Parts: sequence; C-alpha cells; structure tokens
Amino acid sequence: MTNLNLKDKVAVITGGGGVLCSTMAKALASQGVKTAILDLNLEAAQKVAEEIITEYGILSVGISANVLDKNSLEEARSAIHDKLGTVDYLVNGAGGNAASATTKVEFLTDKELDNLDDTFFGLQLEGFDKVFALNFQGTLLPSMVFAKDMLGKKQGSIINVSSMNAFTPLTKIPAYSAAKAAVNNFTQWLAVHFAKTGIRVNAIAPGFLLTNQNRFLLVDEKTGEATARGEKIIRNTPMERYGEPEELCGTMLYLLSDWSNFITGIVVPVDGGFSAYSGV
Repeated sequence: MTNLNLKDKVAVITGGGGVLCSTMAKALASQGVKTAILDLNLEAAQKVAEEIITEYGILSVGISANVLDKNSLEEARSAIHDKLGTVDYLVNGAGGNAASATTKVEFLTDKELDNLDDTFFGLQLEGFDKVFALNFQGTLLPSMVFAKDMLGKKQGSIINVSSMNAFTPLTKIPAYSAAKAAVNNFTQWLAVHFAKTGIRVNAIAPGFLLTNQNRFLLVDEKTGEATARGEKIIRNTPMERYGEPEELCGTMLYLLSDWSNFITGIVVPVDGGFSAYSGV
C-alpha cells in the first residue's frame, strides 16, 4: 500500500482559527502539509499559524478571509500562492448556528399556544439567512476559488464539514440541520461534477463535540452542568460521551490522502455511534 503522500502539499482550512479546524490544521502539519489558516479573525488565524510553525516546523500562514466574499477568497488565494504555493487540499470548516434560528422548545404543545415566539413561529428569517449563508455558501465559494489550483494538477481533495443534523434533523435547530443537509447534497453533486478531473470531494459529519456554537444549548451557563438536552445527547450516543476535536483528524487525513484515491462523494459520520442508534 502506498503511503499517505501528504508531505509538502498545501492545504487551506477555512474557519481555521476555531477549536475544531485549528486541531485539524495541526494534524495536517504533523504529516508535513503546509497550511493556510483562513478566518475572519486575523489574530486567531495568525495565532494558529504561529503555533504550527513552533510545534511542527512546517510552513503556515494565517490570513483574514470572508468565506462569503469571493473577492476576499481570491485575495487569500494570491497570498497563499506567494507564501506557500498552489493549493492541493481544501477543508471547508467555516460554519455555525445562530440563536435567532433556534427554537426554545422541542415540541409545540398546547401550553405554548399563548407564547408562539418560543416555537417555529418565532424563528427569524435573518437567522435562517445567516445560517444558510455561512454553512452552504461558505462551502460553495471556497470550493469555487481554491479548486481552480487543483484543476491544473489533475488531482486534489476537498473535505466539507457536515453534521449529524444532516442525516436526521435535531429538534430546535431547523436552519442548521437544513443547511448541513444541503452541504451533504452539494458534496455528492460536486464529487460527480469533478469525478473526471482528479479532484475528490467528501465530507465528515462530526457527532457531538462541545464548541462555542453549541455550548449554550448543552451546558447551563449558571451552573456549568449539562442541560436536559446535553444529557439526552449523551444517553443517545452509544459511547456515552462527547467527541474530542482530535478524533476528527484520522478520518480527514485518510480522505485527503492517496489511501482513499477511489473514494469520492461520501459523508463519514464520526459520532460515537449516534447515527446508528435508535434509542432502544
């Protein structure tokens, strides 16, 4: 079997200043991959890049870029060419939810009839717009910009970050669930569209990891204890725990590497068994 063949390649990681994506960027650096850390927050992106250089001795740059602005991404691409070279891999990690697109209750019952603001009827369209833009367009546009480099090489790999919500929508978060379902569908579509170019497109669907985006749903801010929702998630995850960011990295490295040369258009759950469990 061939080796992973990752060394000296160039990877772009969007949302790279965050916990999950910075962890994945460091996993890439550990395999000798040069990394471009893209984030709206320049300071966060540069901090991750500096940590990678210090810890792994691998070239890395932190760049401020907006995944919803094609011009911003094109400027980032030019900077990457100057500092690292052309792009081989793209990890579309930018994403997130919004409280304004989240219901306060799981079910609409008679007792909510006098306060519909806590239900589906209280959802705000601007919240939906924000969530769809960040998760779907924030996957579409970077793919459109950075895959151009891969065309010239007749090889390359894109990893989209999906979610458990894409398979079976979770209560309270309709916008995020629908947006990630769109990411799954787009992953399949783009994989087929690119199939004859040498570019592969796959996705990872993380299970439940505590992040800045979901902490308000899973941990009580006042007590620090698990919310009722958090307890329900643990009960329905056969491994009975949250995942760790590092546990996404093996799947990512495999899907980017030559070990998966005949794999495209799949979405891999990394979820402690959540998607396989019926609750009984």
